[in-house]
Amino acid sequence: MARIKIELPEKIIASVEIRVRITDINYGNHVGNDSFVAYIHEARMQWLHQNHYTELEVAGVGLIMSDLAIEFRQECFYGEQLLISIRAGEIGKAGFELFYLVETTRKDKTVLLAKAKTGMVCFDYQLKKVTTVPLPLHDLLAG
Repeated sequence: MARIKIELPEKIIASVEIRVRITDINYGNHVGNDSFVAYIHEARMQWLHQNHYTELEVAGVGLIMSDLAIEFRQECFYGEQLLISIRAGEIGKAGFELFYLVETTRKDKTVLLAKAKTGMVCFDYQLKKVTTVPLPLHDLLAG
């Protein structure tokens, strides 16, 4: 079986911290895969908020996630502080890639928990159609 391998771009555009809650823990006594998806979403929302945007309003457009891939590397446990770094990938006419590196610290060592990638599409919710990446968003992604 072929495994997903995510190659991260070098440049970090944002970093956010999220603490693992008890409600994120599954029957295996570690963070469930659905919670990792929620962490990715929360990290993206915090990055947008840091730049005075939301997923419904980014320089005149909204955002829709068109795809998601996660490469799980280690278990994650209740109470751990996660550091999620966000990196921009390819920027197209109507969409772009975001990459996420999810890490924690254990016994003074950085532990890689997961890598993820989301494909994001710019969307005009009033017209109900895909639209172009606005220049302010393009500039934010390009750094």
